[in-house]
Amino acid sequence: MPKKDDPELIARYADMLTAMGTEPRLRIVRLLLAAHPEGLVVGDIAAELGIANSTLSHHLDKLKNEALVKVSREGTFLRYSADTGSLQELLGFLYAECCTRNKAIEPQRIVCCK
Repeated sequence: MPKKDDPELIARYADMLTAMGTEPRLRIVRLLLAAHPEGLVVGDIAAELGIANSTLSHHLDKLKNEALVKVSREGTFLRYSADTGSLQELLGFLYAECCTRNKAIEPQRIVCCK
């Protein structure tokens, strides 16, 4: 198992955060999390977020390349879902540093949502 200060692991997490670092991609990830575990087909994502299919395809590819979403083919449709394993790993990395080691943020403030 890699150490949490492993430069390759940190670079991977940075790439994941970069991939989510645009407003449309963050909206896509949130929408797919809301649709978990079934996910959504591309047309439904486009309709929900008002993103043109060509632009959406680019965003979904970027998220898929960074292991933030998974894709499966259903006939002529592509179904996307959040890769919750990767997201859990990323959140765990951030949580461990901010909330357990040095208590920069009280853990209860993270797990309790409004």
